[in-house]
Amino acid sequence: MVTLVLPRLAARAEQRFQRAAAVTGRNVTAARHFGYWWVLVSGFFEPVLYLLSIGVGVGALIKSFTLPDGRVIPYAAFVAPAMLAASAMNGALAETTMNFFGKMKYLRLYDGVLATPVKPFEIALGELMWALVRGSIYSVAFLGLMVAMGLTSAGWALVALPATVIVGLAFGGMGMAIATYVRSWQDFDYIMVVQFALFLFSGTFAPAGSYPLVMQIVVQLTPLYHGVELLRGLTTGVLGWGLLGHTAYLIAFASIGLAIASRRMAVLLYK
Repeated sequence: MVTLVLPRLAARAEQRFQRAAAVTGRNVTAARHFGYWWVLVSGFFEPVLYLLSIGVGVGALIKSFTLPDGRVIPYAAFVAPAMLAASAMNGALAETTMNFFGKMKYLRLYDGVLATPVKPFEIALGELMWALVRGSIYSVAFLGLMVAMGLTSAGWALVALPATVIVGLAFGGMGMAIATYVRSWQDFDYIMVVQFALFLFSGTFAPAGSYPLVMQIVVQLTPLYHGVELLRGLTTGVLGWGLLGHTAYLIAFASIGLAIASRRMAVLLYK
């Protein structure tokens, strides 16, 4: 019985992945336009500017930061992993919120896609894969900058790269889910406020432990905090079991977001 069922399940999973990859491939083709790459490049520079202005500028006043294992690092090396996490977040959210909403509601792109064998879950998965491509481009470039500035080693940068994909996965999945509830472009103002608050208060510029207790609890529930802690541990070489907890949180967050997004898309596109 098992030998009959497993091949069928594997074949079905392969078909779903191929359909999702076709959606991703469509985005790759559309991204060849010069205007898109200008948007891509401009989006990368925001966390870089924060790193230079606060990590390096304010770092000239703070000088150093002590890690949990007792090692002392420059303040810029403390801030840089947080900017890396923010970069992965920004890249993923840019594709799965505004771009995704525009394709679904105004361009009606997915109406045509559903005329093919592609299903809503496969559309969501394909869009999420494309968001990970964009987020990974940001992450690779930012890690290269960190190595060039001496804020991490090339070895730890390679170790951290897969973790940036997990961060992008978490925000991409939930960003797409949120986009299915958006009514108009004005609603994105609320999303941007929340995104900026996450950027400021997720242990990016100061340890979460420096906040009041209630605020610490709130911060530790946010996905960017877990992304920051995961990448900070990897880029500074401070390893521990806690990193597995951060990873599990982000994967669960992504799974919930993808499930909500695919169900909501089925409701919106089939009505």
